[in-house]
Amino acid sequence: MAGPAEVGPQALCAREPRVPAERLVAEMVPPPRFDSVRFDTYNPDPGQPSQSEAVTVLSGFAAGLGGAHASGGGKRRWFAKKAPVPTAPRGVYLDGGYGVGKTHLLASLWHATPAEPALKAFGTFVELTNLVGALGFQQTVQTLGGHRLLCIDEFELDDPGDTVLVSSLLSRLVEQGVALAATSNTLPGKLGEGRFASADFLREIQGLSAHFRPLRIDGQDYRHRGLPEAPAPFSDEQVAKAAYATEGASLDDFPGLLEHLARVHPSRYGALTDGISAVCLTDVGPVPDQSTALRLVVLADRLYDREIPVLASGVPFDKLFSEEMLNGGYRKKYFRAISRLTALARDAKPLVSQ
Repeated sequence: MAGPAEVGPQALCAREPRVPAERLVAEMVPPPRFDSVRFDTYNPDPGQPSQSEAVTVLSGFAAGLGGAHASGGGKRRWFAKKAPVPTAPRGVYLDGGYGVGKTHLLASLWHATPAEPALKAFGTFVELTNLVGALGFQQTVQTLGGHRLLCIDEFELDDPGDTVLVSSLLSRLVEQGVALAATSNTLPGKLGEGRFASADFLREIQGLSAHFRPLRIDGQDYRHRGLPEAPAPFSDEQVAKAAYATEGASLDDFPGLLEHLARVHPSRYGALTDGISAVCLTDVGPVPDQSTALRLVVLADRLYDREIPVLASGVPFDKLFSEEMLNGGYRKKYFRAISRLTALARDAKPLVSQ
């Protein structure tokens, strides 16, 4: 078999993956980065008691999900009585800043819940909306309605339509006895604040927040706690050389990749990276507009989930987004992307010395 130097790196821009709906459902599990996390592997910051409290509350929440499904267990019959709507919140909402371990705790909850994996679902907010787009609303309700638990990571309301869609979906799932858990950087009653002024959307948001018990988690971004600064960008030559020397690496021009992302649906960004061991990018520069920036955020999430290091030349990752973007309604997403890409850049640094 030819070695890496003979075949050369792959190009993400040359990939146009097709993802069947069945794969979207099957992949609703914690990403590989969180395969082995558990509550006892979470290291609470001694100076932040809310972190230890979160572990206690979530452990109890998981234990409470060990009984029969609230709708009676198994598939519902047409003549079965409708499951009573719980009077208390049927979920927990982990609110906190970037890198305080919310996803670690959410994945730990998924692992700790005493139910077979087929009865638990874990996905990001974007992946959930993509699932509805692939299956349709009613089929999504039917698919997830028999689950014991639905975990939603990075709950964001970036589009008015998504506000109504997800509110309706979760309401239907709660009616069928599905427990909910979510993470976000915004309290559930504040979702959408600063983005939409419509009273209609505020009503939707307030109704959605009633399904969750807010659980605040304070702390600093662990990705920057005691870690060195992100490495400075490398030269184009260093990046290209590392790409050719690393088996399974991809090599793309950053502006070209951004253009390619516009032609691939975000639900396929995970498949776009299938089999890739490292992403090498040349000529990284500021993202030109909001739509492009939001697509890059999704790609950064998928790369981070899969622990794929990112080696780059050009500007540092904290210069990707303009001040206007970082001060706007999507700032939380952009800061999350910067944090995650910075962590992946650290992981990629050893590739240059190969």
